[in-house]
Amino acid sequence: MDNKAKGVRIPKQERSIEKKNKIISAGYELFSEVGYYKTNTAEIAKRAGVSTGIVYGYFRDKKDILVEVIDIYMAKVLAPLFDTFNELPTPLDFHSIIPRVIEFAVDTHKSNAEIHEALHSMTSSDKEVNEKFLSLEDNMAETIAKSLEKAGYTGNSLPEKVHIAINLVQSFAHEYIYDKHPYIDYDNMRALLIDMLVGLFTK
Repeated sequence: MDNKAKGVRIPKQERSIEKKNKIISAGYELFSEVGYYKTNTAEIAKRAGVSTGIVYGYFRDKKDILVEVIDIYMAKVLAPLFDTFNELPTPLDFHSIIPRVIEFAVDTHKSNAEIHEALHSMTSSDKEVNEKFLSLEDNMAETIAKSLEKAGYTGNSLPEKVHIAINLVQSFAHEYIYDKHPYIDYDNMRALLIDMLVGLFTK
């Protein structure tokens, strides 16, 4: 269904684009602060400094705003990661690459903790949100694998290795930022993870 059929308009003038971006930014902030389900369109409009009618001029509903917010979140996550993999040293040095990727994942989870938690809490209940995150993971895995190949990686099963690595790094970052089990030495866990991943790509 196109935007005209939805009854919403695509802003073309600078002022209209600015209003739409303010609405998206307000949604991003409120979803981060109180979650998606506890935010309503009127609150988004108030935070953006526009009327509720203006919001409905650009979006059918709160879900439309969420989709735009997810796109912004993904761009924030992927852009610096892709920059890292576009500048890989040759020959490949996984003892250097792996710790940098782990630090990046931890920093990303930390700096986007609220919105990350709000969005991920919806993946099991909202098909569209889940598909967005699957797309994010696919994009990440494909780009990393291509970058490694371009930098000279010749090992077998690269897509599978990259997928395993992404899941392990994400799991560690989530554990480190959110769970914080008192019985775990996270420095030791990080060292073990580095050894595992270096071995995965070098053996």
